[in-house]
Amino acid sequence: MFIVNPSTLYIVATPIGDMNDITLRAKQVLASVDCIAAEDTRHSGRLLNALQIQKPMISLHDHNEQERALQLCTRLQQGQSIALISDAGTPLISDPGYKLVQLLQQAHIAIVPIPGACAAITALCASGLPTDRFVFEGFLPAKSTARQHALLPLKEETRTLIFYEAPHRLLDTLADLCLVFGATRRATVARELTKHYETIYAQTLGELSQHFIQTPTELKGEVVLMVHGYRKEVTADVTEQATRAFHVLAAHFPVKQAVQLAAEISGESKNKIYAWAVTLHK
Repeated sequence: MFIVNPSTLYIVATPIGDMNDITLRAKQVLASVDCIAAEDTRHSGRLLNALQIQKPMISLHDHNEQERALQLCTRLQQGQSIALISDAGTPLISDPGYKLVQLLQQAHIAIVPIPGACAAITALCASGLPTDRFVFEGFLPAKSTARQHALLPLKEETRTLIFYEAPHRLLDTLADLCLVFGATRRATVARELTKHYETIYAQTLGELSQHFIQTPTELKGEVVLMVHGYRKEVTADVTEQATRAFHVLAAHFPVKQAVQLAAEISGESKNKIYAWAVTLHK
């Protein structure tokens, strides 16, 4: 029989969609601890029922974490073993738990991470964007002005950027990304990961914006939004008028059509603009 250690907090990753992604070790820990701290006990109760695990549960979410952290610390000091889970994925990654872990570190209480699903990493590995260096930014502000202010310092970040986003804000966020980063920046939207309607779209920010404007039925489910890091543009002697026209047009048209229109507007060579535009997608 699997045995957990007393006076130990286990941080347990749970599936982000497909229940089969639960690890054997996670199941063993959840079935063996004295208590489970969950972001939403009703939501996590369905997972535990599916796993045929019955354990006392206590809620730990953004609004009660300070109070619950003290209670859980006391229980751990008394010798209990406790598992921390979130609604889905790895706890503390844009989910509650930081205050608890910080308190337990200060109290010298053992903390054991049980690895498993994480939406950010799951999405990144299938994004087609560079994976050697990346930065996780979590959720952006809900209001457009605050969101743009948050994006401005990231405009020249060279690492791949990873965001979580709510489906009802995706269009507005893509619009702000186009405004701040430029519509031609490569990006990937991954939604409903590991679920029946999983979709992963890798295009430019402008093309992604147009796609979701045209298919509003897909503005559902959990979303991971990833953006290619900043690359200094190679102008290749393309006029400023041509580059400016292309950036505006690329937010509304496919690359080849944007090149054609930019050439007609600026009088620049279509081939020269296209050769320059290709460098933006590398």
